[in-house]
Amino acid sequence: MIEFQWPWMFILLVLPFVMLRLLPKAQPQQEAALRVPDLSSFNTLASGPHSKNPSSHAMFWLAFLAWACLVSASARPVWFGEPVELPVSGRDLMLAVDLSGSMQVEDFVINGKTINRLLATQIVAGEFIERRVGDRIGLILFGRNAYVQTPLTFDRKTVRSLLEEAVIGLAGKETAIGDAIGLAVKRLRADKAANKTLILLTDGANTAGEVEPVKAAELAAEVGLTIYTIGIGADEMIVQSFFGNRRVNPSQDLDEKTLSTIAEKTGGKYFRARDTDELNKIYSLLDELEPIALEQKTFRPQRSLFYWPLAVALGLSFIILILRLHLFARMLTALSRINPVHRSQGRS
Repeated sequence: MIEFQWPWMFILLVLPFVMLRLLPKAQPQQEAALRVPDLSSFNTLASGPHSKNPSSHAMFWLAFLAWACLVSASARPVWFGEPVELPVSGRDLMLAVDLSGSMQVEDFVINGKTINRLLATQIVAGEFIERRVGDRIGLILFGRNAYVQTPLTFDRKTVRSLLEEAVIGLAGKETAIGDAIGLAVKRLRADKAANKTLILLTDGANTAGEVEPVKAAELAAEVGLTIYTIGIGADEMIVQSFFGNRRVNPSQDLDEKTLSTIAEKTGGKYFRARDTDELNKIYSLLDELEPIALEQKTFRPQRSLFYWPLAVALGLSFIILILRLHLFARMLTALSRINPVHRSQGRS
């Protein structure tokens, strides 16, 4: 169905008639009489809708139709579709992703290609976001500082897109795990959802921020926020040096003890992702979280239609302009016929 969001704009439809009634009529100009052989060329348009000239009458109503279309466009017509039921699980889920400098370590492999930790997270977590139909999802990015990249929303496409646009070092090179948890608590404290979840992914230890991670976890438990922590990074990798290849542990800075404590205090669980397969399995396990159903919500798709009457108004205005130019050309033709008469009278 079509609805007008500003229906009071239709009051302006009477404006042309009010102007015709209130404004004084144009006085005919007194000009010298001319002897012309034919008066048919001077059938000009009289002003107003009540003129006896049929062309003038048609011109007025054509202009009024253009005005009516312009007023209709100003009334903001909107088409509303049939109500669409939204699947709602009742879960508010925040993702907190580490963007510190260590996330650039290339110890993950996808399709035979070595990639860094952030890119692996973006690929796997992006697919996880797409599967979370019915959840409101938000995104927190943290490094030295933590900030909300996306507030809670049903728009999974936007959340995934903003996650894929994240770059290492955007929030600083260090890691503020406690601040990321504290920001999630602040966002979800007053939320009425029955099930609130934070999935925190990092590859290091808390090295920055004002809030201790364990203290932040205690605050999260008080507001009913469940935290699942994921420690990302391989246990060993081979690097080339001047003395040849050697094995190193790229995850030696990962504070697994703190991450486990955070999960335990909030009723969550700690996961260890050493490669892409384990990371995929972790997100598959997170998919099994039991949703809590809320009342059904509906959404009515809508589309603005103002450009249709606006286009008609512009088209009619163009037609009126063409007719006016045609009339002007006829008048010039009539005046050109007068000149020979004057010349002949002058010779006589």
